[in-house]
Amino acid sequence: MELNVVESAKNKLVIELKGEDHTFCNILVKELQKDSNVKTAAYTIEHPLRRIPRVFIETASGSPKDALVKATANLIKDAGKFEKEFAKEI
Repeated sequence: MELNVVESAKNKLVIELKGEDHTFCNILVKELQKDSNVKTAAYTIEHPLRRIPRVFIETASGSPKDALVKATANLIKDAGKFEKEFAKEI
């Protein structure tokens, strides 16, 4: 994955996630939306041939970069839990 910052402001962050698709962007946005400091979290893929998702994060308070770091840390933690549970069942 290649992350490019398109726009960065006090309460707004727009990033492109080259190499990713709807799968990762959906879970990332859903995790961001759980954060009470996040006002808006969404993504778009503007053209199907270009296939570079653009993620928009706007916070009511706090840094959108901090919200992104927190969301990704939570996803990593959840993936680890899933891996352990899956390994137990196999």
